[in-house]
Amino acid sequence: MPKLSRPINRGVCNCTAMRKASRRVSQMYDAALASAGLKVTQLAILSEIDLRAHAPVTMRELADAMVMIGPRSVRISALSNEIGWWPGSQADADRRCKLVVLTEKGRVKNRCQPVLSWRVAQERFERT
Repeated sequence: MPKLSRPINRGVCNCTAMRKASRRVSQMYDAALASAGLKVTQLAILSEIDLRAHAPVTMRELADAMVMIGPRSVRISALSNEIGWWPGSQADADRRCKLVVLTEKGRVKNRCQPVLSWRVAQERFERT
């Protein structure tokens, strides 16, 4: 194994910089969405499900679309149960697959107040 002549400078690591920036941006969106009772991750999940309203998606398809792997994909399931905005039913072809569909309450929650709050955060991000 090659010997490092000096430690890695985390201040110039592109991955670390992107992760920090991503957390800051998420915090800004979360603050804007707080009045709607949502976090940006929840809004993203609701929006993804709503985009696919014509054909319900499985939890796996949703996790893939959200680029969530491992424990994070399990978080979608926990989040749906915690918030209760979309029911999980079994797919006809494979009973092990859970389908995700927005309830009417979920559609309303996704389209009213959060849209205005999201726009505020979006405009602020673009200005900054």
